[in-house]
This record gives sequence, C-alpha cells and structure tokens, in this order.
Amino acid sequence: MGNILQFARDSLTNLVSRMGTDRDKASASFYADPLLTDDQLANAYRGAWLPRKIVDIPALDSVRAWRDWQAKGGQIEQIEGEENRLNVKGKVLEARIKARLWGGSAIMIGTGDLELAQELRADRVEKGGVRYLTVLSRRQLTAGEIIRDPQSEWYGKPGSYTLAAGDKQQVTIHPSRLVLFHGASQPEEEVFTAYPGWGDSVLLAVMQAIKQADGTAANIASLVFEAKVNIIRIPQFMASLGDEGYKAKLLERYTLAATSKGINGDLLLDKEEEYEQRQVSFATLPEVLMSFMQIVSGAADIPATRLLGQSPAGMNSTGESDLRNYYDRLQAMQAIEMTPALARLDECLIRSATGKRDPDIYYEWAPLWGLSEKERADIFKTKSDAARAIAGGSGQQPLMPVEALSDALVNAFVEDGSLPGLEAAIDQYGKLADQEEDEDEVDAALGGEGNVSRLRVAANDAEPRTLYVRRDVLNAAEIIAWAKAQGFESTLPASDLHVTIAYSREKLDWMKVEQDYRDFSGNGTGKLTVSAGGPRLMEQFGKATVLLFSSSDLQWRHMAIREAGASWDHEEYQPHITISYEFDGSLGSIEPYRGKIELGPEIFEEVDEDWSSKLTEA
Repeated sequence: MGNILQFARDSLTNLVSRMGTDRDKASASFYADPLLTDDQLANAYRGAWLPRKIVDIPALDSVRAWRDWQAKGGQIEQIEGEENRLNVKGKVLEARIKARLWGGSAIMIGTGDLELAQELRADRVEKGGVRYLTVLSRRQLTAGEIIRDPQSEWYGKPGSYTLAAGDKQQVTIHPSRLVLFHGASQPEEEVFTAYPGWGDSVLLAVMQAIKQADGTAANIASLVFEAKVNIIRIPQFMASLGDEGYKAKLLERYTLAATSKGINGDLLLDKEEEYEQRQVSFATLPEVLMSFMQIVSGAADIPATRLLGQSPAGMNSTGESDLRNYYDRLQAMQAIEMTPALARLDECLIRSATGKRDPDIYYEWAPLWGLSEKERADIFKTKSDAARAIAGGSGQQPLMPVEALSDALVNAFVEDGSLPGLEAAIDQYGKLADQEEDEDEVDAALGGEGNVSRLRVAANDAEPRTLYVRRDVLNAAEIIAWAKAQGFESTLPASDLHVTIAYSREKLDWMKVEQDYRDFSGNGTGKLTVSAGGPRLMEQFGKATVLLFSSSDLQWRHMAIREAGASWDHEEYQPHITISYEFDGSLGSIEPYRGKIELGPEIFEEVDEDWSSKLTEA
C-alpha cells in the first residue's frame, strides 16, 4: 500500500482509467535517438524549402546588418577596407550556414605560416598579415583529443583539428588558427554525438515537425485532383461484371462518353443511368496546414512572418512583437556566440588593417530592427529636447558644460546617422569649443567683470512679443502670369506673395522657437521648394482669393512653432498663397496653379494688426 501511495504522489494516476499505469497508451511513448546521416541532411537542405530556410534565415539575419566599428575616421576606413578585401562578412555567413546544417564549421585564418600546428599569435600579425580566410565544415575537419588541463585556455575543447588535404594527406591545425562555430548545443557531447568537438545540426530537433508539415501539404495537394468526383449509377452493374465482353463494352462506352464531355461539354447517358458530381470542400484545410506551419515556426524559433514571408493574421496584428523578440534573440546570440568566436580573428584583422593594435578600437553589432523615417525623426527630436533641458532654459544653470554636451551630441548623431555629413562638417568648421571665444578676453573687452554672463542670461531670456513668420514666394512672377491668364484683373504685387507659417497674437520668447535645422536647398540658404503637382485648390477666405496647396514641411514647422508657445486663430493650418482681394469672378472656372512653388528663408516679425490698410493690387 505504501508503494502505491508513493507512486500516486509522484505522478497523476487513475487506477480505474489506467491513466499513469503501464496500461496507459501514453506510457509506451519515448524519445528515440534523432540522429540524421549527412546524406539525409544534404537531401533535406537541397530538396525542401523549409529545411533550407530554417538553416539560412538566422544565419543571414545575424550578419545582415553587420558591425559598426568605433575608432578614428582613418582607422575605420582601413578596417572596413580589410574586411572587404577578405570578404569577412561573406565568410562568416557561409560558416554560419554550414555550422547550422552540419553541426559545426570553422574559418581558417591564413597568414602564410607553414607550421599550422603551432599557436597563432595575434600580436605578431603585421600590416597585411592576414592573407586569406578559408571556410571549412565539420565534414572536412576532425576534432582531436579534448584538453583536460584546467589551466589551459582550451580546457574542454579539442587541442587540435585534422584537415584531410589532397591525396589523403593529413594537416594538423591549432585551434587558435580557426574561428569555430557550432550548431545546436549538446548536453554531453562526448556521450551523445557521433562527431566529438562539434554540435548537432539545427535540423535534428525540427525535422519531425518539418516532415509533418510537408506531409500535410502533400496530402492537400493530392486532394486537389479529387476535388470533383463523377458518380454514375448503372443498372445491373455488379451482376454483369462476370461477363468479360460486358466489361470491355463498359470501358469503351465510358471512355467515349468522357471524351465527348471534355471539361464543359455534354455527357451522353442511357435513360436508366444516373449521373452525379460531388465536390470536396477545402474550407478548413488552410487552417490545418497553417497549424502545422506554426509548429515548425515554433520548433525553429523563427517567427512565421519571417519564415513563411506572410502577413500576420488576426485583427490589429502586425507581427512586430514577434520580430522584435526574434531580433533580440539574434542580438543575444551575436554577443554570446559570435563575438567570442570572432575575437582572435578581429585582433588579427585590426593589426592587418592598421599595422598596430589601438586599444580604443572596438565595434558594436548594428541594430537588426530598422527604424522608419518617422521613428528616426521622433528620436532626433527627443534627443534634441533632452539636450536643451540639460543646457538649461531661461535663467537656469546648465547641468553640464555646453561644450561637453555639444561634443556628446555630435558623437550620438554621427553614430546613429541622424544628420548625414555631420562628421565631415565638424571637421571643416570645427566644434563648438573651437569656435567660442575666450570668456575672460571678451569680458575684459566689454569693460566690466561678469558682463559676459549677464549678456548670456539676457540672450536666453528675451522679452516676449507677438510673432509673425512667413516665407516669401521667389517665383511670384510665374504665379502672377498664371493668375492673369486665368482671368484675374488684378493681383497682389510680386513682393507681397508669401506663405504664412505662424501668426501669434499671444506674446512669446522668440528664442524658444528653434531654428529650422533642415536645409531644403542643399546650399545653406534655407530655401524651400514645393514640388509641382499634388493637391491644389482655389478657395475664398473672406475677401481673399487664395491658392491652397499641400506641404508636410510647412505643416510640421507650423506645429513646432505652436509647441514653442505660439497661438493660432484658426482650428487648423493650411498652407496657402493669397492671390487677390478684389476677385469677383467664379472660382469654378479657374484651373489652379500646378507648377513648383519656390519659397525663401523664414522671416520673423512682430504681428502688424494694421496690415490690411497697406494692401495694393496691380
């Protein structure tokens, strides 16, 4: 009785239903040795798309964005040039694929040494010392005896590898000359693996799920041929089958009937014969197949959106969280597996590229998740706002020296690529600290101790005032010529054509309105060109006849000024150019101006409430 109770406590058991006993059908289930031969692995990879994608996708994604080297400008170019010469990225991709397929691979660092059995000393590699990189798979390299000396850096790893060269010649290679990649890890490799020193193929644990999915897809494909079945009922059919002549006549008769019918033709039958068509329903088969595909996706640890290349299913489903989790796992794999494996090669690569080892040189894996333009803009704005807060607002002391903050921002914007060409511009014009005059000298020139500080406080605390921001139209003559051709008897003069960006009757500190940092013209003039085409309309705003057009740049700028404290008298902002205040014709007959609109730099002025009295038309 004690034994029965102990057994019941160890697992869920029901003696009535036999669940949990040796009569339970599930008790016969066990996990068998899942080994696959090299031929089976090769056939699966070459002949089926699921095994190939399961092997290739994580290997490709882990090197797709590659690495960002952090060093002096000239050193980065040298290292990246050396990587391109040796095709490091391509070699790592090839090695990763072979490691995932076969369970292991290696990249041999070729330095021209003849004694490959000796340890490779990275500190002895000279400029151009790395001559080639060769990818070898587990099938070409045989691991040697495992090192058991706990004081050795190679403890628990093979002390050497043997390469089968031509004419059955054996070449011994020291592990320091190899960048080693392993497949799926094993609990005790010396016990469970047929290839000591290597891992398992990643297909080993996934193959059963792959076969089930492929088998389901193949059976569904076979059902397509049975989608429509013709049923014909023949009187006395079974009783007449004993007559050989009857069978021959029967086959001949329905062969002719099927030939005459074709796909959409008529079928000739005897009056007593019955004809019926039955169609197979495939309504639930896609869900069944997708269930098996999702099992494969889970087994391979690859999101279905990436593995199958399909859009995510379900309401409000984007698949973004799955991809982010997948990319997070790859980034962890880059840090835990790939970085240590590439460490010795990188030491040799740096010396081969620059001729020495600068301790300040390092790299970071580039982000796998690409940001949209809006996300990049939001990040840029967040960093800029944070920098302004650190620099201190009106009458506030900065949290750190502005020069140090400027240098940190420059480094951040160069690394994330927010401002292309910033590094070259800094090299040309210098940093903030290089441009700023000595405070003591300026203070002495101003004739009073502390005048510089007082002036800076005054500059950061400007008197609030109303604000009117506009851009003048530079190609006003073209627009006026269009208006005259459309029947406008008079228009505003060319000097008065403009686009209003802000009109704030509420007073604000102009210094809080940041300058529009974007250079639309490309030459530093601050000009803006609205491309030809796009939405254009003619509308009547009170007495004003205006040309409406669309410009996300102007709308973005308008909102930025309002966020700085400016007011706006209307519910929304719509970019427009006022053409005339004296037009009394029909707007329905006017074809809007559709050419490009060239705008000058922003002009800041105080609001003039008497502006309408100064209007003239010609």
